[in-house]
Amino acid sequence: MDVMQLRADLIRDEGVRLKPYEDSRGILTLGVGRNIEEVGISQAEADLMLDNDIAKVTATLDKAFPWMQTLSEPRQRALANMCFNLGFSKLLGFRQMLNALKAGDYMEASKQALDSEWSRQVGDRSHRIALQFING
Repeated sequence: MDVMQLRADLIRDEGVRLKPYEDSRGILTLGVGRNIEEVGISQAEADLMLDNDIAKVTATLDKAFPWMQTLSEPRQRALANMCFNLGFSKLLGFRQMLNALKAGDYMEASKQALDSEWSRQVGDRSHRIALQFING
């Protein structure tokens, strides 16, 4: 079988949708006709998506905050974790926390992270991140 031609046929007939949508039967679908309600994704696919998302987050942070390279590795991870969860545009709303990190005031950065709606929503995650800011 010509798998490349089958691939082209399926893309032509199914289309490519990069965000979840309901197909004609109301089934949640993604990509090229992937029934994500029944089939879902494999662990390898989840790992690939995570690796891609991590690369995007770290590239965005490196470009926006060159000073981030002066932070210890655990602090860099904490900031990346927060960005992954919030998205970059919402992370920018944490101006005082970001300024404190840049200045090396890790207690203040921790305080600012915890004094937020985000912290109340994610609970233990925010406390782990705040401790990483403090303990580095």
